[in-house]
Amino acid sequence: MANNLKEAIMNRRTYYSISDKSPVSNETIVDTVRLVVKHVPSAFNSQSARLVVLFGENHKKFWNIVKETLRKYTPENKFAATEAKIDGAFAAGYGTILFFEDQSVVKNLQNSFALYSEKFPVWSQHTSAMHQYLTWVLLEDAGLGASLQHYNPIIDEEVLKTWNLDSNWSLVAQMPFGLPTEKPGEKEYSDLDKRIKVFY
Repeated sequence: MANNLKEAIMNRRTYYSISDKSPVSNETIVDTVRLVVKHVPSAFNSQSARLVVLFGENHKKFWNIVKETLRKYTPENKFAATEAKIDGAFAAGYGTILFFEDQSVVKNLQNSFALYSEKFPVWSQHTSAMHQYLTWVLLEDAGLGASLQHYNPIIDEEVLKTWNLDSNWSLVAQMPFGLPTEKPGEKEYSDLDKRIKVFY
């Protein structure tokens, strides 16, 4: 990492203004995703996370699926704003990472450890969240801007079909990324003393 870990964490922000350029190669981005998937922890070492990286036409195809799906749910007189947001903030980027959780792994754990059965779906979401966050930090550190989106579950069926993915994969989040074209606004932080308690 070009910066130390603390700097990378502090620099991570949400970018809606991104272009279809990248300061690093596709191979570097894929290697970053592979590092995340290999080393991020999971409950019972379940390794339930599944990530899909979309570049080029596949990236554009994904956001077209989102747009055309939303067209079915959005009043006609309001769709122009929706279309502008997708085209201008997400589809305009360099690529997209899709975060899935393999429900067959979750169900196997539920069957194997009945005492914790109701917890495994929750822990699966925790696993995905860790993958999302570390990916986001590492993309930022590589000079890429990203945001986290949630157009699931209405797009799930079409996404699985389009890329011929396992039907047990459940889509959790989508992360469009690209070269930042504008700096994000100032971020406000609430009082840490109200959020953290320390006892010695």
